[in-house]
Order: sequence, then structure tokens, then C-alpha cells
Amino acid sequence: MSKSPLRILLAKPRGFCAGVDRAIQIVEHALERYGRPIYVRHEIVHNRFVVENLEAKGAIFVDELSEVPDDAKVIFSAHGVPKSVPAETKRRDLFYLDATCPLVSKVHNKAQYQQRNGRHILLIGHEGHPEVVGTMGQVPDGAITLVETVDDVARLDIPNDAPLSYVMQTTLSVDDTAAIVEALRARFPNIAEPSSDDICYATTNRQEAVKVIAKQCEAMIVIGAPNSSNSNRLVEVALRSGCSDAALVERADEMDWTRFEDCQTLGLSAGASAPETLVDEFIEACRNRYDVTIEEVTVHEENVHFNLPRALTE
Repeated sequence: MSKSPLRILLAKPRGFCAGVDRAIQIVEHALERYGRPIYVRHEIVHNRFVVENLEAKGAIFVDELSEVPDDAKVIFSAHGVPKSVPAETKRRDLFYLDATCPLVSKVHNKAQYQQRNGRHILLIGHEGHPEVVGTMGQVPDGAITLVETVDDVARLDIPNDAPLSYVMQTTLSVDDTAAIVEALRARFPNIAEPSSDDICYATTNRQEAVKVIAKQCEAMIVIGAPNSSNSNRLVEVALRSGCSDAALVERADEMDWTRFEDCQTLGLSAGASAPETLVDEFIEACRNRYDVTIEEVTVHEENVHFNLPRALTE
């Protein structure tokens, strides 16, 4: 029986960003250098496949430092942590490595700088996301306010002439964030703006690639974890950019094939914490069902690299 044809438009760039790659390497190098176990506070990145692979190598993932024994070594996740976390490791004399993405650390530094200069900080982001928790924990209580939507801007109980600045979660929708920034400018004309957007290059590039593909396909699949902010944003971007249907799929075996059975042109991307292995797995699952043709759609070439901590390279 012949297979129906399926044209896959494969986004490039997709998948791992430099910050995710660095974080995973930190755990792997630490295990090689210091032996198992290595404790990791929170998921090193938001991808269960990655976490389970590292667990098999000897990493132990915990929610809080209280779960880490006194003689253990611990790594902070790529999303960043409040200042209270490294302070607690030092109090307990724990050895730690910080796998915070350098671009997230840059946001931390901006927030601290603006707070030291007497400005109240508005953080554009999603409540409860580990990156937001980490950024809010860089400054004293009450010095930063979370803004999630344009409507939140109107509800802010802050004088219009108050000294303000803003920073952003790095994995947001570029378009949503632009609307919030415009609302902030309109309400607070004197707000201090960062020299550049905090949304990271990888988030921006992947969203741009999805926008290009969405106009050419009937449906879009994004490989990524349900708790991955940047992966969820890619699904939203696809729908807003002209794609009639889009879904987030963690693994190929979770795919609802009946939902897309009439699709002839399928867009495919992956969140910044999804390994290429899962993309290959999905394509292979497609080949088992369809006569697949793949066209890679390149929007940007990426060559960003972040160095490992000195403790792992000396």
C-alpha cells in the first residue's frame, strides 16, 4: 500500500541554543571530573529527555538546596537562581557550579544596576517561571514588579513620573513583548530602557523561522516540553502567523496523528531546550506513515558559544 506524500518544512535554526548546550555540558563535565552523584537544583533545562539522560549518568535533580547533603556538589540550572541560593550554598560551605545562561545573567546585572541607581524595576515575564523567580531575587523585596500583559501596565499602582526601568524574561514572544513595551512607554514616558532587548537571540531566531514557515504550511509541530516557555511561544507564533493548526509535542510517540492526517505540508521546529535527537525521532515516525520530503528553511545561521566555568576547564 503506497504512503501518502508529506512535505516537511524544517526550521533552521531550531533546538539547542548556546545557553542550553553549555548547561548540559557543565553537568556532564562535572560528573566526569568529580564523579557521581552531582546534585542539580531544578531541571537543568526544561526537557525531560535531557534530564533523564543526565540522571542515568549520575545527576540527581532536586527542588531545593535543603535536599542536598552537606558534602555534595551542586549545580544551578540554566534559568538562574535568586541571590539567596548561592548565599545558602556558601553558608553551608557547599561546592557549586552556576549553569545560568550568560544572557540571563546579563538581565540579572541590568536589574541590579537599575536598582542601585534608584529606579523601580518592571520585569516583563511569566509568573512562577524559574527565570522570573531568579531575576526577581536579584534585588531587595519590593524593588521589582512583574508585568505579564498589556492590561497589567494599566493596573500598575505606580506614579507616572516615578523613576522606572524594565527588563525582560529571555524566552518571551517577541511580538507580545513589543506590545507591552509600547504600553510602558505610553504610560511612563521617562522609563529607562535597556540598550537592547533582553529576549535572547535563540528565542528571536526560532520565532522568525516559524513565522516564515507558518505561511507555507497547513500545520506546525514544535518539539518541546510542556513547561518550556520558548517552545510554547513557538506554537503561539505559528498560529498568529497564518498556520491553521499547531501543536507542542514532547516525543513522537505522543503525537496525535489523526489530528493531522489530512495535512500535506507540515512545518517542524523545536524549542531551544529540545535535542536534535527528538527532531530526528519525529521525522522517522513520519517516514513510517508517509512518503516524506524534507525542505530545510534557513532564516539565520547561529555560531554562538559560551565558555564553561573555569573550575571545569583549569
